[in-house]
Amino acid sequence: MHAGNHYKVIEILLWTRRTIFILLIIATVPTVLYQVFDWHWIAIPWVPITLVGTASAFIVGFKNTQTYNRVWEARQIWGAIINSSRAWGILVKDFIKNPNSSAETKEIHRELLYRHVAWLTALRFQLREPRAWETLSKHYNKDYKRFYSIPEKEQKLDEELSKFISGEDLAYALSKKNRATHLISLQSKRLRQLKEAGYIEPLNYVELENTLVNFYDQQGKCERIKNFPYPRQFASISLYFIQIFVFIMPFGMLKEFEKLGEHMVWLTIPFSMLVSWVFSSMEQIGETSENPFEGSFNDVPITAMTRTIEIDLREMLDETNVPPAIQPVNNILL
Repeated sequence: MHAGNHYKVIEILLWTRRTIFILLIIATVPTVLYQVFDWHWIAIPWVPITLVGTASAFIVGFKNTQTYNRVWEARQIWGAIINSSRAWGILVKDFIKNPNSSAETKEIHRELLYRHVAWLTALRFQLREPRAWETLSKHYNKDYKRFYSIPEKEQKLDEELSKFISGEDLAYALSKKNRATHLISLQSKRLRQLKEAGYIEPLNYVELENTLVNFYDQQGKCERIKNFPYPRQFASISLYFIQIFVFIMPFGMLKEFEKLGEHMVWLTIPFSMLVSWVFSSMEQIGETSENPFEGSFNDVPITAMTRTIEIDLREMLDETNVPPAIQPVNNILL
């Protein structure tokens, strides 16, 4: 997520620089052929270009709306995870008690809250796993990745989980494909043990289990966004429409600028590039917004949000040696 006031012009130009270079070639070649080699037959009427441009604008606008909705839904899901995590913290502290041992009570609270942070850790690692349709490997994201780093690509899951759970729980979780799912199951198993030991009253036990079910619900929503991309038919047709429009744009501008004067044809190059850049940038923005968990600079900052929850829960345990909040790097917060 970009945490600054706005993207600077130099950042936008860097992000689209390869596209700009391609647009320069596309605009220059027909202009040179028309003006220098007198290939006037390559000019085409403006009307069909207008029709293609109109269709492209509609499909790109539709795509950007839908990809924004995916980003916003992802942000809402993690907002719900933050709220439910705080609720989990106070429920654990208030509902689980051993009247004969305050030290054991604190240790149980710590176990359950730390295992929850482990669940968040496993979930964010799973959401950062690459998918074939994601755009992190595309050239425009590669160019920008040098300004930030993706924690989940540099950290090791087992090392991160070992900070919060026992070796037995760690081995169990790592033996499963969906680690986050089974960490919640460990929470449920532990709650049942505590209930049977008389540490949790029946109604309070139901409330705690309902909170775990809510975490499963939020995890499932994240997995739906992660594992079901923006439909490929819509993504493909949007890309092809833009490519066609960008390619034919200069051919339609040739005669329009020639009407202004003999040498005004050369204005086809900058104006064709400008119009084409607007459309191609809109397409690129929509494409990079499709997958809000992959780790690009436009994603939901799930790493920072996980740290926020960790800080809140550890402070509920009255710990003072809590980690600092994650800060943006070059205005990018992950």
